[in-house]
Amino acid sequence: MASSIRMVQDVLENYKSAVYEKDVEKFLSAYAADVHIYDCWGNWECKGISSWRDNVIEWFDGLSEDGYVLKVAFNDVTIEENNNLAFVHCAVTFAAYKGEHEEKHRQMTNRFTFGLKNTNESWLIVHEHSSLPVDMQTGKGLFNLK
Repeated sequence: MASSIRMVQDVLENYKSAVYEKDVEKFLSAYAADVHIYDCWGNWECKGISSWRDNVIEWFDGLSEDGYVLKVAFNDVTIEENNNLAFVHCAVTFAAYKGEHEEKHRQMTNRFTFGLKNTNESWLIVHEHSSLPVDMQTGKGLFNLK
């Protein structure tokens, strides 16, 4: 999958804009073909871009069917990188809006870790892990903690 993401920070910007636009190809352009993902939802482990593509299509189709625009914000971002590898951890807030300018319908914050590799002068995500803290009494995820 061709990509032109030359800076690690650009990976995050690509993620935000691709989710907002619900652009599957743009979103996947930041991922390596052999990506390994641990996700919080549904199929919680994906190995390879085709498996991840299926999840992303389902995610974006669900947003479209429900009429949501999803805005992504990255907070508390830490980036460690050298010439070949990078490690990013942050809090990612997903806020769903009905239409472009209406009030926020719902919001959740996940913890994310990205492992990236510099391939052909472009950064690609080779590993992604999203998680939520869990309330030990109820076993339920806590969606808006920092």
